[in-house]
Amino acid sequence: MTLIKKPLALVGALLSLLASVALAEVDPEVAKTIKARLQAGNPMSSYGDVRESPIKGLYEVVDGNNNSLFVTADGSHFIFGDLFEVDSGGRFANLSEARRAIHRSEALGAQSVEDMIVFSPKGKTKARIYVFTDVDCGYCRKLHQDMPELNRRGIEVRYLAFPRTGLQSLGYRKLATAWCSEDSNKTLTALKNRENVPLNVCKDNPVAAHFKLGNETFGVRGTPTIVLEDGRVAPGYLPPATLVKELGI
Repeated sequence: MTLIKKPLALVGALLSLLASVALAEVDPEVAKTIKARLQAGNPMSSYGDVRESPIKGLYEVVDGNNNSLFVTADGSHFIFGDLFEVDSGGRFANLSEARRAIHRSEALGAQSVEDMIVFSPKGKTKARIYVFTDVDCGYCRKLHQDMPELNRRGIEVRYLAFPRTGLQSLGYRKLATAWCSEDSNKTLTALKNRENVPLNVCKDNPVAAHFKLGNETFGVRGTPTIVLEDGRVAPGYLPPATLVKELGI
């Protein structure tokens, strides 16, 4: 049960394993049948590529909410949920979460750093974390107060905006103000410190795009949500010492 208690540690070990495993290519007709059957059953959803699963006769498909489906070849039946492996030592390993981590890492790589607010170490950068943040949540402020220590330890923090109360909220306007500022780092810090900052929502700010990314790709349900470069997610605050351990630096 170690994985359930400490998901970051064992998911990290699984990533290298999954990256090295080349599963057989799925018959195009089987993939077409599966996706057509699923789409007919739920036309409001979207479905990713069809992949072989470790269970003979079942194929893995990820839906638009990043949930795993394990589907029969004719698409007539599926199992909804994560696939676990029990290794020879009796430990549980979540294979579905490990695959999602790979997908999340790829999604992060496709984002422009220019659209993030970045706090970098003065010395050597040993690791980077991505943080979906709001300005009004207590643990977002606590994490931001840790910034000097995180940077001192060589951790670069790349912020993405996630207004918890939605895109029509005051929280959105505050985040947009930070991203629209000439000195985004200073403005974001002031807002997190509850200082009175005049609101300024410029056109083409990335807050809505970050919010969509957080919802659709990362399943963000609260802030802060910390994402490591390999796609592992910590849904909540982690102190610097814990982050250092998870990052292996």
